[in-house]
Amino acid sequence: MSTKSAVIPSAAGEKEARDAFEDIISVFCSVSDKDDMKALFDDLFTESEVKDMITRWLLMTDLYKGKPQREIAEKRKLSLCKITRGSRMLKKEDGFMHRLLSSRYDDHLHI
Repeated sequence: MSTKSAVIPSAAGEKEARDAFEDIISVFCSVSDKDDMKALFDDLFTESEVKDMITRWLLMTDLYKGKPQREIAEKRKLSLCKITRGSRMLKKEDGFMHRLLSSRYDDHLHI
């Protein structure tokens, strides 16, 4: 199933970028060993990029668990704009992030 992504360019002249994005996704899907995935992250991303991913993940889990946006903003040192974007993502009950977090946390939170 192919879905449109805001990450990859949509212009016809950007075929190389779209192909590279698909290749990257294929690589991530092919890595099943945690240590190999950590090594891939170490090679592919800077420390700052990994930190940003971790912050985004913590933001999404905080929102999913029902923490107030202003509390998250203060604790994570994030703008309310970034938090609102995450909140909108989670409001889409059929969205991937909502389904993922639901499968990870609903049993623990009794939601």
